[in-house]
Amino acid sequence: MNSKTILLVEDNPDDELLTLDALKANHVGNAVIVARNGVEALDYMFGTGKFSGRDVTDQPAVVLLDLKLPKIDGLEVLHLIRADERTKFQPVVILTSSNEDEDRIRGYKLGANSYVRKPVDFDEFLKAAGQLGLYWLLLNQPPPHY
Repeated sequence: MNSKTILLVEDNPDDELLTLDALKANHVGNAVIVARNGVEALDYMFGTGKFSGRDVTDQPAVVLLDLKLPKIDGLEVLHLIRADERTKFQPVVILTSSNEDEDRIRGYKLGANSYVRKPVDFDEFLKAAGQLGLYWLLLNQPPPHY
C-alpha cells in the first residue's frame, strides 16, 4: 500500500517551515511527517526507534531529503533506503541547498529520483515545492506492489 503522506527530512527549522508553507500555499494538503535527522528518517521508513510499530507497508508517496543532516547524512539515508528490498523503489527527491557537483553525482548514483536545489528566493521556493508536491503526489505512478 502506498500512502499519500510526504516524509520531509530536514534539520533546519526555517527550511522545514518554508517547505510546509510552500506545500500548503500550493494546496498540497497531504499529511507531512518531519524527520529532523537521518536516524529519524530511517526509523520512520523501517518502523524502528520512535516509530517502532508503524505499519511499514504504508510508505510515503515521496521522501523529500536534505543532504546535510545530523547523525546520518542524506546520502547515507538514500543508500540505506535503496539497499533494503522493502524500500528500494521508494521515490526519493533530494531537496537541498547544495550545488556541489559531487553531491548531485553521488545522489543520482545512489538512486535519487530527482535532485532539486532549494531556491534562495522565497517565491521561487514556493513554486518549486508546489510543483514537487503536485508531480510526486498526483502524476507519478509508482511500481505496483511496492
